[in-house]
Amino acid sequence: MEGQIEIITPRLILKSITPSIIHSLFEEKSKEDIIAFFEADENAYNHLKNMHEKGMETHRISMFYFLLFDKESNRVIGECGFHSWNKTHNRAELFYSLRNETDKRKGLITEAVIKVLDFGFNQLELHRIEALTAIWNIASIKVLEHFGFTKEGTMREDYIVDGKNENSECYSLLKWEWEKNNRN
Repeated sequence: MEGQIEIITPRLILKSITPSIIHSLFEEKSKEDIIAFFEADENAYNHLKNMHEKGMETHRISMFYFLLFDKESNRVIGECGFHSWNKTHNRAELFYSLRNETDKRKGLITEAVIKVLDFGFNQLELHRIEALTAIWNIASIKVLEHFGFTKEGTMREDYIVDGKNENSECYSLLKWEWEKNNRN
């Protein structure tokens, strides 16, 4: 796919997804092709279609993420990247997820996040990367702490889960901290 970036890790292939890639897919491919490309179910397809039709970016806010492919099976196992990418202020919010329980607790997110953080700081020229997580999501908190994120505080009732407002813990990592922590 034109304009798509691939990053290879020992166990993963990360393939970039941007608003322009999503628009191209919907303009050039069938529903079945799009579902196959993302290994999406009907709900995920409808979400992507909604993004395509209603917009994913403004003049300064966008997104950039990677589909995570298992190198051995070539199946999509998750996503990792940035949403709420503010190009004016060089900051974005990191997100990551694995689709299946069988892929969790194997270090795959850690393997992907190190490459995505490096890409964000060095290719997207981010100065600040934020991450929000639920206080009960210990695995996510451990990933953030592993990479040197600093807990800034609690965002009160900022996230809706099953119709209920819940708090998020806010973490951040600055480019100079990343560089300091990753000198070889």
